[in-house]
Amino acid sequence: MSVAPPFTLFFLLSSMAIGVRGGVFTLTMARLNVRLRSRLFRTLMTQEIAFFDENHTGDILSRLSADTTQVSDLISQNVNVFLRSVIKGTGFIIFMFRMSWKLTLVTMMGFPFIALVSKLYGEYYKKLTKEVQTVLAEANKVAEETISGMRTVRSFANESREANSYYAKLLVMFQLNKKQALAYACYMWSSCISELALEVAVLYYGGHLVLTDQLSSGGLISFFIYMLELGECFESIASVYSGLMQGVGAAEKVFEYLDRKPKHPADGTEAPNSCTGLVEFKDVTFAYPTRPETDVLKGVSFTLRPGEVTALVGPSGSGKSSCVSLLENFYLPQGGQVLLDGKPVNEFQHDYLHSKIALVGQEPVLFARTIKENISYGLSDVSMEMVVQAATKANAHDFITTLPKGYDTSVGEKGLQLSGGQKQRVAIARALIRQPRVLILDEATSALDAESEHIVQQALNSIMQEHTVLVIAHRLSTVEKADNIIVIDRGQVAERGTHSQLMATGGLYCKLVQRQVLGIETGAEVLNPSETVRWKSDRGRRRRNSSSSGSESEHNKCY
Repeated sequence: MSVAPPFTLFFLLSSMAIGVRGGVFTLTMARLNVRLRSRLFRTLMTQEIAFFDENHTGDILSRLSADTTQVSDLISQNVNVFLRSVIKGTGFIIFMFRMSWKLTLVTMMGFPFIALVSKLYGEYYKKLTKEVQTVLAEANKVAEETISGMRTVRSFANESREANSYYAKLLVMFQLNKKQALAYACYMWSSCISELALEVAVLYYGGHLVLTDQLSSGGLISFFIYMLELGECFESIASVYSGLMQGVGAAEKVFEYLDRKPKHPADGTEAPNSCTGLVEFKDVTFAYPTRPETDVLKGVSFTLRPGEVTALVGPSGSGKSSCVSLLENFYLPQGGQVLLDGKPVNEFQHDYLHSKIALVGQEPVLFARTIKENISYGLSDVSMEMVVQAATKANAHDFITTLPKGYDTSVGEKGLQLSGGQKQRVAIARALIRQPRVLILDEATSALDAESEHIVQQALNSIMQEHTVLVIAHRLSTVEKADNIIVIDRGQVAERGTHSQLMATGGLYCKLVQRQVLGIETGAEVLNPSETVRWKSDRGRRRRNSSSSGSESEHNKCY
């Protein structure tokens, strides 16, 4: 009876130690998961734009969510058991050596075979795990594309095919899971056979030692019990080994991103006190990293001067948006330079450069946040007065105040709760609130109605004198008033001048104007300058006649 209290205390302490050990491991791995995800996300934020061109969003999100979770969960669940089994196994081996070093050596003779099988199994299982994670990423890619484009899927009644496509990816993953199951079964079978062979060998040789009085029968029984306990430790190690290899396989995919260095780092150091906004393209040659064999720009040179509006026009695919991407320092040109105030844009500090250059795209991206947060995106300590002022300039204040929560209204995922014109006005306000030196308008008013476009254009005209403005547009109302028009065709500057100068020459710009306004088919003859002037005179008369009965039609607005 006197032995009971010590044993009771021992079991209580042992139980407490087991709970503390499990809790500490769980908490440690949860903290590891937070640090791993945070570091991976920060690493992704430093990658160049070409990285996101080459890697699909679904793949990246799979690494960020599924792989990091698998790493932390599998390691936290298995390392705990693995370390416990290793420590217990080491203790049993020490006791076994003390009882009979000969029998212990016989027991350890099977270790090399077990180690070899474990190594082969581990490498194969890790390879399968990486393949499973890759297929899972592809399945996530299909799901992400389908869900984000659900309106398009529904409009084309393609739900069933998308579901089948996702199921096909899951079937591929299932085939790999079957290979994993078969590999695990073979590994456990070989481990059990090895353990049984060792037990038979120990009993046979132990019996010989007992008969030769080198070991007592009680000692043999004790040794065999220790060996059985050691076998249980090995079984535990074998059961967690596959989990650890699975975690290692997932970790390798994560560390591929963690260890990746951006090919175009935003490591500029220049941050001058003043910026005039003079932009120069000097003999720029550029090809996208995903298509290095195709030059999008070929020796392009032009200048954007402060206080002037420069319009960039040309056929689709001629390289207009590529010029914007280079000015935003999204890519590095293969030849030539893009300069801001005489210095290459990649030499400026990242924050400084994008505080001086603001872009309003044709399809603006809004975040699932409030209107106020979208307008002040990327800025800190922005007063409500500044937000309202920017929204007013962009003709967005009136429609915002009619919303139930005003500026605190959430715009939904990608701004889907706003119309196209409303999204563009919010995007214009987001650019204007920064008071940039260089303002890029890439079809910035394409989704606005005639009245809203007129008001926004007036607001833009009132501030254009303070900025360097680059306009990419197809509407005559925007282009014809530009101080300078640059026509790009097939990656080269084909023409440059004012609207009247380019119309008088009868070149590509004149042809583009006439195709837009008159609906001339491709390949039709270009009107001569006198016919163009006569047409514009007739167009003016039609405008005046139509103004008495209503607003100008969309056909007359476009060239």
